[in-house]
Parts: sequence; C-alpha cells; structure tokens
Amino acid sequence: MSPQLRPPVRVALARSVDSLPQGPYAYEPKFDGHRLVVFRTEEGVLLQARSGRPVGDAFPDLAAAAEALPAGTVLDGEVVIWTGGRTDFAAVQKRALAGRARAAALARELPASYAAFDLLAAGATDLRRLPYARRRDRLVELLAPLGPPLQAVPMTTDPELAATWYASLRAIGVEGLVMKHLEHPYRGGRRDWQKLRHSDTHDAVVIGVTGSPARPTALVVILPGDDTPVVSGPLGPGLRARLAAALAETRAAPVDTPSAAAGTASTAADTPGGPGDPKRAPGDPKRAPADTPGAGSGARTAPDGTLYTPVPPELTVEVQQTATRTPMTTIVRLRVPD
Repeated sequence: MSPQLRPPVRVALARSVDSLPQGPYAYEPKFDGHRLVVFRTEEGVLLQARSGRPVGDAFPDLAAAAEALPAGTVLDGEVVIWTGGRTDFAAVQKRALAGRARAAALARELPASYAAFDLLAAGATDLRRLPYARRRDRLVELLAPLGPPLQAVPMTTDPELAATWYASLRAIGVEGLVMKHLEHPYRGGRRDWQKLRHSDTHDAVVIGVTGSPARPTALVVILPGDDTPVVSGPLGPGLRARLAAALAETRAAPVDTPSAAAGTASTAADTPGGPGDPKRAPGDPKRAPADTPGAGSGARTAPDGTLYTPVPPELTVEVQQTATRTPMTTIVRLRVPD
C-alpha cells in the first residue's frame, strides 16, 4: 500500500448546486447509502467510514469480498442495500450500527453492495493526483472481472443521458447526481465535486432521543453518506406524540453495544455545557429534562456534547437542513413503512 494512504484518510466531498453543470464532467448516480473507504493491505482488509472510524466488524460480507482485490488497493465508494428494488438507507444504517455479535446475521438478512466511485491507490502507487478520467479507467479495469458485490458506480459524460438518469432513477431511491470534473485530482476534505439533489430534505435514521423515549424533545439522527450523529432542533407537540408512540414499539429491540457512530457513554457532570449544565436555557434540546435517563441507563454523548438516550435504529424521519451560520436540522415528518 502507498505509504501516504494509511487509514484514516480524508474523503473528497461535494457541494450542492441547482442545475447540471456543462463541460468536461462525469455524472454519477448519488446513492442513498453509507460512505466507505476500502483498504486491501498485505495483511487483510480494513474498512473506514467517512468520519475515519473503522467499520469492518459491521460489514463482514464486504470485507470478505474485498479479499479478492490486489494488495495495495484503496477504494472510495458507498455501501448500498436494495430492498424491493429500491435503495434502503434505513437498512444500511441498521447494519452500520450493528455490533459484532449481530453483524453476521444481518449480513445474511440484509446483504450489502459496494458502489465504488474512485480508486485512490493501486499497489504502492498513490493515484489521487491523477485526473478523474484516468482514475475511473483504472477503477473499471480493476473491478470488471470481480462483479457483485464490488462494482463501479455507473458513469456517463453525456449531459443529456445524465438528465435522463436524474429524472428516472428517483423511482429506485437514487437521490440525485454527483458531478466530477474529468481533469481534477482527488482532494480529500475539499468540496470539489458537485451534487444535484431532487429535494433539500433527506431521510435520516433515528439513533437516539433527548428527553426520554416516552417524551422526546429532540432526535439524534444519522444522515446518508455520513456516520456522525446530528442533534435535531426541538420537536413540535404533534411530532413528539407520533414519535413517542413509534418509539414505544421499538423498545423491545436490543441496542447494540457502543460504536463510535453512536457517541460515547457519559454523565451530565462529565460534559461541560452539556445537558446537565444548569446554564442551558429551558426548552433547549441539549438541556436534560427531569425524566432524562442517566449514564447508568446507557446514555451517550453526541459530538456537540448533547447527552442522549440511544434507541434501536428502526425509525426513519425526513429532515431538512438549513445552511446558516448555525446549521439547524429540522424533523419534517416520521416516515411510515409501506
């Protein structure tokens, strides 16, 4: 493996646009999944989430498939699970949050596919400085003989075909397109790519609540393509009631032992400015109400210091994010399974 490409690596990102760009671009479907970097080393396979945390235990089927790659290969792509002919983000997140004990059973129940969209290294050579077009050619050449579950994401350089994809693929759960300049290198941590989405809302999986499951005041969710918990804004009364009823039906399900994505166990006293801080304003979802369970009942801490109660990742909500000075995640509605 290239000495410059040891996990964790920073992944390339995309900025939102309002229309398809014209010019020397590649157009790819934007799948509703879980970002994953695959490292095939001399010793085995390592899987990294967007945040940098290792997730090999959660996806043993993909780790086993990646054993067929040549040593030194580093891929960037998306974990996708298909249910009833559509991509199923909730199923992906259920797997991503599973502990080792449940991972093998979930791999059989919800087998994963890997949509690779970039080749970052081959052998001892770091390919990130090469233009996208050359990296793409090498990616297709590498994966074509292997077949599922490791596959190159579809790509076109024809803007008219891309527009057709944008209009038609929504029916199978594809949330939009990603556009990449054919001559650009791969720049981790930079928003050089562009993305065109069908909506400014996202489906997100609920992994926790502030308040209590019986009286939720805000939700902790995971968004597509990321594995970092995000705390929503305060819930309205009607949404609180509907979510409390839905959460009551999930309480019998086990919550896997802590993973990095779900935050870390803590107490209010351990978190300066956190939910136990009396300086929190009343009504702030980060301020713990009287019925908030303590750390002894499995409470965890989100990246912003919010103490929350984990819940089984069984519920999906539609959220809207506002790009203001202080970004806000608003819960629009609860997704009711068909």
